[in-house]
Amino acid sequence: MMKAAFPGSFDPPTSGHINIIKRAASIFQELTVVVAENKQKKYLFSAEERASMIRQLVSGLGNVSVVVWDRLIVDFLKSKDIKLLVRGVRGLEDFSYEFELSMMNKTLDPEIETIFMTTDPEYFVIRSSSIKELAFFNGNLRGMVPPLVAKALKEKYSEK
Repeated sequence: MMKAAFPGSFDPPTSGHINIIKRAASIFQELTVVVAENKQKKYLFSAEERASMIRQLVSGLGNVSVVVWDRLIVDFLKSKDIKLLVRGVRGLEDFSYEFELSMMNKTLDPEIETIFMTTDPEYFVIRSSSIKELAFFNGNLRGMVPPLVAKALKEKYSEK
């Protein structure tokens, strides 16, 4: 069975993330979206909030599951007998960063393979950090994030 994992912080989940999830789900028999909980990072949304949004957004995809993980991704992969990581890339900067991560993961576990999926062109410029800044200033997020995420961003920034 071809199983894969798509890890990330997803803070917040973007339309680009959902696009990669849907495309990967059409390729692999099982796809696990792994929401990172890195205690060294400061997130806008809690790990469970991010995971909950993704679960709602992919609820129609029967072969996709969503989990929160707070350790090395290679440890998660070993625990689930998954050998394949899916990583989304928008351009050379992303590729350079993701390539270095894939080499580190390969060093930690030589059985791990990484597949890079390029984003669809309409999601080329979408970065979570830019979306958070735009949301902070009450900008138009249409097309960048699903409506569910736009609503959550609006609520999060109205609390501050």
